[in-house]
Amino acid sequence: MRKGDRQVIINSQKVTITERDEAQGLIAQRDFGGTKKWRTCYVSDGTGHAMLYTASDRAIAEGIDVHERKEAISLIHDGHRCYGAVVRDLITGELSVYLAKATALATGGAGKVYRVTTNAIICEGIGHALALETGVACLGNMEAVQFHPTGIVPLGILVTEGCRGDGGLLRDVDGHRFMPDYEPEKKELASRDVVSRRMEEHIRKGKGVKSRFGEHLWLDITLLGRHHIEHNLREVKEICESFMGIDPAEKWIPVRPAHHYTMGGVRTNHTGESQQLKGLFAAGEAACWDMHGFNRLGGNSVAETVVAGMIVGEFISDFCDKKENDIDIPMSLAQQFYDSEKAKLGSLLNSAGKENAFKLNTEMQEIMTSSVGIFRNGDALAEGVKHLQDLLKRSRNIGLTSKVPGVNPELVMAYRVQKMLKVALAIAYGAQNRTESRGAHFREDYPHRNDQEWLKRTLAFWRDGADLPELQYETLDVMKMELPPGWRGYGAKDYIDHPDTAKRQAEIDEIRKQMEGSDRFAVQDKIMPFRDKLPASLRGRNERLDEPLNG
Repeated sequence: MRKGDRQVIINSQKVTITERDEAQGLIAQRDFGGTKKWRTCYVSDGTGHAMLYTASDRAIAEGIDVHERKEAISLIHDGHRCYGAVVRDLITGELSVYLAKATALATGGAGKVYRVTTNAIICEGIGHALALETGVACLGNMEAVQFHPTGIVPLGILVTEGCRGDGGLLRDVDGHRFMPDYEPEKKELASRDVVSRRMEEHIRKGKGVKSRFGEHLWLDITLLGRHHIEHNLREVKEICESFMGIDPAEKWIPVRPAHHYTMGGVRTNHTGESQQLKGLFAAGEAACWDMHGFNRLGGNSVAETVVAGMIVGEFISDFCDKKENDIDIPMSLAQQFYDSEKAKLGSLLNSAGKENAFKLNTEMQEIMTSSVGIFRNGDALAEGVKHLQDLLKRSRNIGLTSKVPGVNPELVMAYRVQKMLKVALAIAYGAQNRTESRGAHFREDYPHRNDQEWLKRTLAFWRDGADLPELQYETLDVMKMELPPGWRGYGAKDYIDHPDTAKRQAEIDEIRKQMEGSDRFAVQDKIMPFRDKLPASLRGRNERLDEPLNG
């Protein structure tokens, strides 16, 4: 951040912001969807790349041994404790056993179960599937799937929310800026689920732009000016030029909502450890760590990556340091999992089955997109679940044209699609059974958020021989919440309250009234203490610009 004046675009108008002298040198922040404050830290529009380079550079500096081009295909466990993983070398096809006190899944999201996603091609939900296939660890809230408003048509490559955060506008076939018609307060910066639904509603009304790739809408960032685009949104410019042959400083960008983020994941406690399988940890998009709930505000995955990496990493280190967590694993158990995975791969390579793994994958993506997309309803979900079950059964009859055990994309797709179908079923079946709308999960036949009946987490388990996940539900305690369920400033005020919401809100209001004039740390501890849930080294107070700790 630089002190002094700078120009920004707010609501399509140029506005001058004056940064205070004390802001000089701090991390820059911008507006993002669903928030009231400029709170999203960024590095131009390449924040993710900056974080990746920092992490990889640090790994090199620390001499950390990185085993590349290998993937875990099964977790080793005895039903109570995780001991590591069976790992396949993608080049040679060789299997290895990795034994460890702690095993961490940080495999990202599951976007590739959908046809169009902003996720990288490696984000197939395999980490989710590894936990699910233990039959012990569960996945939480898998039906909570976010669609990002601005995926480039037809590729689905993400155009960062920073475009709208910096003042970009959404326009329809007539060039009309339509979001203020639906969300007059937040406009383009309503939460992602709201903007995505509004865009699809507008297309349904005949206001989409027709093209050979289907209908789309426009993202207009030309009003930001070439200098801003080339300095603050340079990756967007490069993407538009490389994949579409357009200059976004001069032409509008064709966009339509695309799958973006998986809020659900391996259900963990506050340390990042599975609640059912000791020694198994998960962090980031692969985890249901309760940072997001059923929706994710812009920028919060960056926060989760940094925060979960720091906190869960500390807990893993502490876990490994404790004598009681030493492992004494019978080698027969490791051999059992190794032999089992070797047999599965051998069976695939030698199968005379008639099913094609790539076609099964395409069918799965089509079903997920048509039946478990932005708008959901009971009939489509039931049909989708039925089709996915059929695909899962068919996936047990895959045949391969290539029998090579090493570099063999057909083999890789064969064992991955079997796992992906289980993750897809966890999403679809959870969505079918959740008869309400919540966050990014929107049921046209149940359009209201129902806190009275559905303020609970979905837990999905996969039992041996099953064709569907087993669903259980974990009820949330409103009386322990700092922010009881309520209206968050966007969308309609059409939810069904939980019976304890008013009671808890009155309790919080009374605490704040009684403690008026107390520092915020004391108020926080009274309303919802959390410091005891952090590693000891991270329990210090956080500083604010207006509240220096030495002040």
